[in-house]
Amino acid sequence: QVQLVESGGGLVQPGGSLRLSCTASGIIFSIYTMNWYRQAPGKQRELVATFTSLGITNYANSVKGRFTISRDNAKNTVYLQMNSLKPEDTAVYYCNAFRSATGYWGQGTQVTVSS
Repeated sequence: QVQLVESGGGLVQPGGSLRLSCTASGIIFSIYTMNWYRQAPGKQRELVATFTSLGITNYANSVKGRFTISRDNAKNTVYLQMNSLKPEDTAVYYCNAFRSATGYWGQGTQVTVSS
């Protein structure tokens, strides 16, 4: 079956950095668009970053210039490098694999930005 497993979340001070990882199994990773979403308490889940199978990346305005998405198809892994973190980045971050109207989700990893 398909599994997406995120890791790398935690508690970090404002201005700090974290790198999230998501490793997939059960899919042909290279043909999927990989996304990072986040959901803060009381808010809707929002798309943070995208890396398509053709190598196109896109970011939410709120994270442009601070976050970088990358992928290693040989390792079936997508990453989210998060720099200059702000308290408003606090959320559960989810990995998503999407292709042809089919999507798979990871279990999420908590990121808390606080002093």
